[in-house]
Amino acid sequence: MKVASIKELKDELKHHSKEELLTYCLQLSKFKKENKELLTYVLFDSTDEEEFIAQIKKEVESQFDTINKKNFYLIKKSVRKILKMIKKYIRYSKKKETEVELLLFFCTQLANFSPSIKRNTTLLNLYNRQLLLVKKGITMLHEDLQYDYELELQELTLK
Repeated sequence: MKVASIKELKDELKHHSKEELLTYCLQLSKFKKENKELLTYVLFDSTDEEEFIAQIKKEVESQFDTINKKNFYLIKKSVRKILKMIKKYIRYSKKKETEVELLLFFCTQLANFSPSIKRNTTLLNLYNRQLLLVKKGITMLHEDLQYDYELELQELTLK
């Protein structure tokens, strides 16, 4: 089966009624958890970005608390899982402020993690890559926000 392009889908959806579109959205939400999560964000969370960020931070904190610290393999696996979740929420939001805020929070959690990530090259590289993404994201923000986030970034770089 050939998959239609976004433009083709958009043009075709213009010819359908609101009831049909509602049915399509509900049908999409039944098939994948990500579709349902995206729909939840668009309908409920997109109006209050601050609360959305706070919920994600709370979830990230709880996941960092439950990481199995027996060996670095399990730590790496859990940290990657947390980062994957954060990236998914960043994709939903599509806002640079949200991306910078969440990645800074992730890096802060990782820097304060015990045992230290400095003892593991893979975790240290992952941390440094996220700091580079934050630095890149900061350049695309408003000047006032750039200054605030730059201070946080410098604090993390010194650790």
